[in-house]
Amino acid sequence: MPAGESFYITTPIYYPSDVPHIGHGYTSVAVDALARWHRQGGDDTWMLTGTDEHGQKMLRAAAANGVTPQEWVDKLVTEAWFPLLETLDVANDDFIRTTQERHEERVKKFVQAIYDRGYIYAGEYEALYCVGCEEFKPESEILDGTGPFEGLKVCAIHSKPLELLQEKNYFFKLSEFQDRLLELYKTRPDFIRPESARNEVVSFVRQGLKDLSISRSAFDWGIEVPWDPSHVIYVWVDALLNYATAVGYGDDPETFDRRWPAYHVVGKDILRFHAVIWPAMLMAAGLDVPKGVFAHGWLLVGGEKMSKSKLTGIAPTEITDVFGSDAYRFYFLSAIAFGQDGSFSWEDLAARYQAELANGFGNLASRTTAMIEKYFEGVVPPPAEYLEQDLVIQRLVARATTDADAAIEQFRIDEAIRAIWTVVDALNGYITANEPWALAKQAAGGDDAQRERLGTVLYTCAEGLRALAVLLSPVMPQSTEKLWIALGAAESLGRLQDQPIREAGAWGALKPGTSVNGLAPLFPRVEQA
Repeated sequence: MPAGESFYITTPIYYPSDVPHIGHGYTSVAVDALARWHRQGGDDTWMLTGTDEHGQKMLRAAAANGVTPQEWVDKLVTEAWFPLLETLDVANDDFIRTTQERHEERVKKFVQAIYDRGYIYAGEYEALYCVGCEEFKPESEILDGTGPFEGLKVCAIHSKPLELLQEKNYFFKLSEFQDRLLELYKTRPDFIRPESARNEVVSFVRQGLKDLSISRSAFDWGIEVPWDPSHVIYVWVDALLNYATAVGYGDDPETFDRRWPAYHVVGKDILRFHAVIWPAMLMAAGLDVPKGVFAHGWLLVGGEKMSKSKLTGIAPTEITDVFGSDAYRFYFLSAIAFGQDGSFSWEDLAARYQAELANGFGNLASRTTAMIEKYFEGVVPPPAEYLEQDLVIQRLVARATTDADAAIEQFRIDEAIRAIWTVVDALNGYITANEPWALAKQAAGGDDAQRERLGTVLYTCAEGLRALAVLLSPVMPQSTEKLWIALGAAESLGRLQDQPIREAGAWGALKPGTSVNGLAPLFPRVEQA
């Protein structure tokens, strides 16, 4: 995207009825890495995350714990969800809670607006409802129960019995937007990504859309319908609106015009809400649809989707306490093709940590800084004449920067990391081929030409690391910051997060004469229990 353009990106707002697992962490760090990249690219970046705190499921959980719904969500958010962001180094700009007044008041304005425009009507409703999904289930997601649930209809996702709900509701005329949605998908083929997700949504909408029940009257834990206080707004409508309410919809037009529309990154199980219902609601209100919806795959553990109810949930701290937050971020963002399902295993994480982080990137940083300290008294040497093998590295750094930026534009963080990692591998090979220790020995014997060559080799390694620190900082903010300080770049070039990332491949930014500081191992050995 053109530098300086607005880049507003969101995670889904999480349902805090249980503690976060690594699936929530995966989405959060992916969006954070994208936001960090764009921020360093000079784009007007805003990252939103938050929690979805209304609905029947939350009401029941609070009652089961003997507290009010507000007390229950306050406890969950404070004790589990804020710490998640800290644990994983997520630098979000805002955190919205659907129980905040700013959200509730703006939701009422939005719903009133589409009511006034004739897109909402009253009607009777009877359907099977899953409390876990907070959704009336389509026939394709209803199964016959087995075992203790034999004879009952169960949710295909939660495998729990569905409840037959019958009540007077207000409906949104979703069916009227079928053609406009299909036209949107046709004229903007990248509105839904990846392509497999787009094809699924197009197929779903072509089958015909039914009007959507957007209110509930059987309970009161939610935002009141403005013209009928006996109803609360359906939790999904309430939740989707967070993306607009957080940036001023309804009473801060200046901020809303600056930020909106957004990019949404969601798990594929909630794709339809974001790619069908949400743009239709925006069309009904006369607002721009999102810039795009990206659906990532599921994290699988032992072949099953991550789930607390099925005891496959793993808390992020189980990983970060052992390997650190940078390794968590690197592993999930590089090991899984973003947009596809990915399997997690401790063995794979440990192997990648050792091979790619400790032996690859970490060892490169340690060796380079140690040799500059040993052979040039801790001062970055000036390069002499560049040979073809040095120029190869320079071209590779420039190409990696361009390729990584192009991959980020496509929301393919894994491909961006792969492009950047070509520099890590090339520099390690370059050190092996050039043998700086042998050059140093010859230089110590009085060979000035070899001393100059040694300076060129070590400058090339240090400048390559400078570029790597910038390019990898959105993915691994802690270790790159340590490297940046060790290279002496903080003093000569300023803060790492202020470096223009799309210019990271321009060779020669690290000034000869810069003082290098000692560097502890970036990725210490992990003792496996």
